[in-house]
Amino acid sequence: MSETRRVHAPGRVNLIGEHTDYTGGLVFPMAIDRGTTFTYTATADSIELTSGDVAGRVNIGVPFTGSAANVNPEWGTYVAAMAAELGVTTGLRGHLVSNIPAGAGLSSSAALECAVGLALGFDGTPLELAQAAQRAEHAATGVPTGIMDQLSIAAGVAGHATLIDCHSLEVTPHLIPDDIDIVVKFIVHRRLVGSAYADRVAECARAEADIGPLRLASPDDIVRVTDPIAQRRARHVVAENLRVIQFATELAAGNYVAAGQIMVDGHASLRDDFDTSTDEMDAAVSALNALPGVFGTRMTGGGFGGCIVAICEPGSVADGWVVKPSAGAHHIA
Repeated sequence: MSETRRVHAPGRVNLIGEHTDYTGGLVFPMAIDRGTTFTYTATADSIELTSGDVAGRVNIGVPFTGSAANVNPEWGTYVAAMAAELGVTTGLRGHLVSNIPAGAGLSSSAALECAVGLALGFDGTPLELAQAAQRAEHAATGVPTGIMDQLSIAAGVAGHATLIDCHSLEVTPHLIPDDIDIVVKFIVHRRLVGSAYADRVAECARAEADIGPLRLASPDDIVRVTDPIAQRRARHVVAENLRVIQFATELAAGNYVAAGQIMVDGHASLRDDFDTSTDEMDAAVSALNALPGVFGTRMTGGGFGGCIVAICEPGSVADGWVVKPSAGAHHIA
């Protein structure tokens, strides 16, 4: 009888650095103490999965050579894409439980990909796991996402956020102080498939055709972007890369008011220059920013819905998830 094993992959919240990863920019995400846990046993020739959170049963043969996008239920597309990416020839039977709501912008799909990858025997580096999971995400959804979600989940360090250079793929842990709360609130379900996410990627590419890589651009370069929409997208990306460095510096120094203002500025940029917020998200951000003890709030994730995140004095926000920085994806002993 096969041995029962378990793996866990955390979700992630991005504190600052939104829509910069696919241009090779800087991001500052944190793996969190909410995630996906997978209990399984090895099988010979199929992958059979159930979930405690969503309906349906995944049942695919291995090696998987079909189209992941055609697998049902919908969450099975990520499983099939990861199996195809890894080229596995042996399968498993298992059950998933997760406390990351789908559509929250907390990387439930990336957590699933990383957990499935480990369960299917992946034994490379965290970066290699993240790269395989990113390719699987592209195959499953067709959305040209960057590597932030997968790499922050694969390379998470307990007690720390991770400053990631998405060009060099260098990951630098940054200690999260214990005298602040990081609070996440789920506002409205979002869906990247069919959203304007791919349009934003294309708009940034148009800006880069005029001025070169946005990760190397300065604010003075932005005026040379000829397309007005692409110019606004570029203005956000260039400023956001600077905000990541500023935020990490202020957080490390304990300057929480300054760090919070950087988050507020980042949300305004996503709203005004990148057009990824919504009226409902804006209202939720404003309401949280008005609370005593809240240093700053912004939307987090790809946009068009999802969650907001705040840094605040401990206990100052009652109706949200206080999340802690977590270790990355791993086998559970």
